[in-house]
Amino acid sequence: MSASYAITESVAFTVTHARHMAAKVATDLKRMQRLYGKPADDKIADYEVELIEMLKAGYLNEVTYGFRRNGEWIEPTLRYTSQDLAGIAANDDDPGRVRVGADISNASFYTYMTYTAAHGKMTQTEREAFEKRLPFTRDGAQEPGVSGYFDADRTYSAGGQALNRKSVRSW
Repeated sequence: MSASYAITESVAFTVTHARHMAAKVATDLKRMQRLYGKPADDKIADYEVELIEMLKAGYLNEVTYGFRRNGEWIEPTLRYTSQDLAGIAANDDDPGRVRVGADISNASFYTYMTYTAAHGKMTQTEREAFEKRLPFTRDGAQEPGVSGYFDADRTYSAGGQALNRKSVRSW
């Protein structure tokens, strides 16, 4: 006689998971600040709060933080893409490894976010209530191009979700 067993694991994504991943992004931004002078501490705190809310609600598609010159992302720029792991495992890397020594002359710090389809399905009332929880409002803008390419280098995960990080690299 033989027996077989199956184990089913269900993970609910919680605010604790969102905070875990957002803290890693904030650490990356703090490293960027130490190396390049931007973003400021209050901005990092606001980006972290925004990211927690967006992750918790399932509205984040992609967010990019970095420097742009002539309408294009340059080094050091970091892009985080949200992913539902659908039961598969993913790395939960340590934050860091922001490239040192990039030329940011004549560049400005900028951030750009794209949203999931769920975000677009909110009613006006739901959107207004959600936006009241955010530390700032994003205005519509054209997404910058990239001077170089995005290179996948880190994954932050918790609770069945992941943020896949890519860094701009020069040609």
